[in-house]
Amino acid sequence: MKGIAVCPGSFDPITYGHLDIIKRGAKVFNKIHVVLLNNTSKTPLFTVEERTELIKEVTKDIPNVVVDSYQGLLMDYAKSVDASAIIRGLRAVSDFEYEMQITSMNRVLNDEIETFFVMTNNQYSFLSSSIVKEVAKYGGNISDLVPPIVQKALKDKFTK
Repeated sequence: MKGIAVCPGSFDPITYGHLDIIKRGAKVFNKIHVVLLNNTSKTPLFTVEERTELIKEVTKDIPNVVVDSYQGLLMDYAKSVDASAIIRGLRAVSDFEYEMQITSMNRVLNDEIETFFVMTNNQYSFLSSSIVKEVAKYGGNISDLVPPIVQKALKDKFTK
């Protein structure tokens, strides 16, 4: 498959589960835009700038990845970068209902952009940024969950 895809999320912080989806998408599409979107239902630990820098650092070895942030609708961003697809990761069946609602709304907004769901690697099926933050907050071992630079950033946040 060719073309441009968008991999959206809040990435607060980026985890190995996110990286799994990004790397697999990068094998399928010519270019992947990893875009931080503002999720108004969440209060982020990291600023947009901090998250952008972390993502850039951990994806620097994937040449067809572009990291960006956007305030607004995902479909407007996708159109602005001439994307033909959205890539969304699924961890469990429970994710599907939420993702189906979002995808259905996105199709109303722009039915020319397809959404592809990618099942995460089984070793990351339980993983979420919220779980990582909770474990890190109490000094738990997160070395198998996030890259070293993210571990350091979390440690720095929670020791201030």
